[in-house]
Amino acid sequence: MVPIRKLLKWTAVTAAAGAVSLLLVGGVALAVIYPKLPDVSSLSDYRPKLPLRIFSAEGTLIGEFGEERRTLTPIASIPKSMKDAVLAVEDARFYEHGGVDSLGLMRAVLANLRGGMRQGASTITQQVARNVYLSSERTLSRKVYEALLAFKLESRLSKDQILEIYLNQIYLGNRAYGFAAASEVYFGKPLQDITVAEAAMLAGLPKSPGTANPINSPSRARARQLHVIDRMKDTGFITAAQADEARQEPLHLRDASDPNRPHAEYVAETVRQLMYAQYGDSIYTRGLSVQTTLVAADQQAAYRSLRKGIMDYERRQTYRGPEAFADLPDDPKALDDAVDDALADHPDNDDVMSAVVLTAAPKLVTAVRGNGDILQITGDGLRLGQVGLSDKAGPSIKVRRGAVIRVMKTPRNTWEMAQLPEVEGAFVAVDPRDGAIKAMVGGFDFGKSKMNRVTQAWRQPGSSFKPFIYSAALEKGFTPATVVNDAPLFFDAATTGGQPWEPKNFEGTYDGPMSLRHALQESKNLVTIRVLQSIGTEYAQDWITRFGFDKDKHPAYLPMGLGAGSVTPMQMATAYSVFANGGHRVDPHLVMRVTDRDGKVLSEVTPPVLDESNRAIPERNAYLMDSLLQSVMKGGTGAKAYQALKRDDIYGKTGTTNDSVDTWFAAFQPTMVGIAWVGYDTPRKLGVRGETGGSLSLPIWVGYMQAALKGVKVAEVPEPAGLMHADGEVFFDDYGPGRGVASLGLDAAPVVPVETLAGEQVAPVAPVEERNRILDMFK
Repeated sequence: MVPIRKLLKWTAVTAAAGAVSLLLVGGVALAVIYPKLPDVSSLSDYRPKLPLRIFSAEGTLIGEFGEERRTLTPIASIPKSMKDAVLAVEDARFYEHGGVDSLGLMRAVLANLRGGMRQGASTITQQVARNVYLSSERTLSRKVYEALLAFKLESRLSKDQILEIYLNQIYLGNRAYGFAAASEVYFGKPLQDITVAEAAMLAGLPKSPGTANPINSPSRARARQLHVIDRMKDTGFITAAQADEARQEPLHLRDASDPNRPHAEYVAETVRQLMYAQYGDSIYTRGLSVQTTLVAADQQAAYRSLRKGIMDYERRQTYRGPEAFADLPDDPKALDDAVDDALADHPDNDDVMSAVVLTAAPKLVTAVRGNGDILQITGDGLRLGQVGLSDKAGPSIKVRRGAVIRVMKTPRNTWEMAQLPEVEGAFVAVDPRDGAIKAMVGGFDFGKSKMNRVTQAWRQPGSSFKPFIYSAALEKGFTPATVVNDAPLFFDAATTGGQPWEPKNFEGTYDGPMSLRHALQESKNLVTIRVLQSIGTEYAQDWITRFGFDKDKHPAYLPMGLGAGSVTPMQMATAYSVFANGGHRVDPHLVMRVTDRDGKVLSEVTPPVLDESNRAIPERNAYLMDSLLQSVMKGGTGAKAYQALKRDDIYGKTGTTNDSVDTWFAAFQPTMVGIAWVGYDTPRKLGVRGETGGSLSLPIWVGYMQAALKGVKVAEVPEPAGLMHADGEVFFDDYGPGRGVASLGLDAAPVVPVETLAGEQVAPVAPVEERNRILDMFK
């Protein structure tokens, strides 16, 4: 039997030899591996990939482009509760160890042996080493590299620098990198504003960010949050009372369908294109921040108003039937799966939601939404779908069990049947004083169509173009009191150089002699054609370029006066701004300032000064046109807008093209120009009965202005020099009564010779094919 003393001696020698061997192996590993470790000095100036972030004028985030959602936040700006929560659950001895925590390692091993919630042994420094430089594979060699890198990081960086990198680098689910981004993603608030309970929820994410976040798995996220709160109490970061309060605090997660969220997808995409054109691919990683001119509240008002206008139009159309049909089983569990499958390809479109019909009868439809809510539709809510509820309905439009339909909440909190629109629309609002774009909605839904119709849709403006012809006529001696005959006109083939043309008024009637003011107020086509023929189409074509229109898109033929050319809503906003700001041409702009990740200003827009350098038309011309456009609002085709807003400082014009293919409402208040357009992307008539700018586009403009002009004082526009008043009318002082054009096109009244006005008797004759194409639009 071996003596105890000798056994102890052999054991000590063996242990010593083992320790020496481990030290030798460690030394060799250190000597071989350490020189091969990456240089960590660059982390002293930590510069992760940061997305392009786009903000409204007041700082609301409206768009983000890049692989990673991230907001680089200095350690000093991260709230103590967030740092405490992370340290408590991830590395309570962070400020005490040198990169690898031997005590923490032993504690984790013992805890895991005892069972219960498993504990990791990696320190925050090791996690930084892994996240920045290493893969996530679980091998011994990777752990050795991780430990050595942790030591290297601790030797080169301060504790606060390492913690700052961790808090900004770690992945937290839903494309959010770092706790600042996660706070926005999950709670919709800046990191500086979070509570202890919210900090604990976020601190629990690094363990399983993809599957245990509060969106994907609320119960698992809650369990993890409670564990973090317990750790914060156990480590002394919070008191027992604070822990109890945090456990009981209800969490309010960000709602992706938040009705107050500004829907500015078209704006964000436009800015992305502008930034890409200037900076290239680097915009997705270099952390540029773009402050736009957009006002978040105005943008939301524009979005809601456009959608309401389009859905109101849809209620007047024929029901096109369900979007799909599904076979529904009777078993409740199988039914849930069948509903999920049926709605997978038909997601909600904001307030136009999808549902599957469970029962259908002429007076009652029962349906289930994707979230499991059962809803009933009765009474007026069935009006749109009545044709599909009829016994005679064809199979493609029959509303029956398994039909996938659209539903909307009504103002009375009941449900109604709906359908996704085929028609499109656009709205843009611009401050005419500096060209700042305050709201821009390029279509009904960005997800459905990325085409921005504000800038990309070239459409006929119809009668909304007439004010620019009238503006040209004022410079040729016409006055608001000039009497023009609203009577039929006929142009034979010899005159047109092609087929005969007989233009008509929209309503098909004629009212005889009337003043120019009344003619614009009632949008009389025949008066406009006589005026344009008198001043000359080439002169008018040159004049409209002052407002920003393209000359080649408005051929110098008489139909130009009725809006036969091509414009975009943005061009119309630019043009009407000239009337609104007293005659100055100011180009719209969307970007105010671009800064890099460090806050350095890369570019900044200086608001233009309204002076003679950007004057487009005489001030008195703009003032007189405002007077005419005010009459349109008070007693003409825009009267519904005046009745709704009850303001004396609004001016505008409706526009409806031939066969009601496009409808417009272009109008302004001196601080805001708004342009609304509605039509089909592939031009066709708007409805069986036809629609007008007054019935379809005007309500969209009104809905926006009711919000945008709330609290804005009624503007008083001072009268400029060069005007005179007589007989209740306003004139240019050199074209007063007896000196301007008194009348035009009256058989019993002298007509001022056309050659004294424009130097030509008739409009130039177009090539036959082009002439016929234009005249076909206005048969």
